[in-house]
Amino acid sequence: MTLHVEVVVADHRLWAGDAGMVIAKTLDGDIGLLTDHPPVLGILAEGSVVRILDPESPEGGAGDAADGGEVSAAVSGGFLSVADNRVSVLAVDAQLGTEVDTSAARSELESVLSGPGTPSASEEPSEAKYARAQLRAAGEQA
Repeated sequence: MTLHVEVVVADHRLWAGDAGMVIAKTLDGDIGLLTDHPPVLGILAEGSVVRILDPESPEGGAGDAADGGEVSAAVSGGFLSVADNRVSVLAVDAQLGTEVDTSAARSELESVLSGPGTPSASEEPSEAKYARAQLRAAGEQA
């Protein structure tokens, strides 16, 4: 038995498929979801990465979750819903790690952080958090 996972943004479905495990960061902390998980509704942490792992190998790897790997998605915020082995990630903005333009994300991060006043990590602008999440989803150092 597997989880059916959907990652959705306001205007389209970004990714859908089966997974063995989903790992996400919510405002209450990290959550790992396996089959038969009790229903839950969580608020996704701003600028976090949702990891969707292969049904056959919870350790994952590179590639598509349905093809023996892992799918990572950077999310700027949103909700996570779990019920009846279905996981819905409803994001304000999201991008799959494989589709991230790392140069553009790094430029965005540098642009935001070079503005007036250097914010502390807790005061970091949401644009910077999302750019960092994009880099992490793409497998790069943020």
